[in-house]
Amino acid sequence: MVFWVFGYGSLVWNPGFEYDEKIIGFIKDYRRVFDLACIDHRGTPELPARTCTLEEKEGAICWGIAYCVRGGPEKENLAMQYLEKRECEYDQKTLVSLYKEEDSLNPVLTGVIV
Repeated sequence: MVFWVFGYGSLVWNPGFEYDEKIIGFIKDYRRVFDLACIDHRGTPELPARTCTLEEKEGAICWGIAYCVRGGPEKENLAMQYLEKRECEYDQKTLVSLYKEEDSLNPVLTGVIV
């Protein structure tokens, strides 16, 4: 299993897992919003921290980084387990297409996990 995952928040500057390749680009019809109250990684029950999530919005774009993980089942499973634990609050996975600035009509990647 080779997979690509799109980072649009803290994964951009701190992926936290071993990856083989990365591509800067954007996804369409989603926008980054800071409306998720978090007490797991930051914040407290009394003062939850705002963390970002994606919200569907037609015509919007969201810039980020797509990371590729390949190299065999062990490496790929470790990365996916890490991501599932880190992003446990956001258990809905969606597949999107990634575009680059040079060509906003034709995706450079499809089937990217977000």
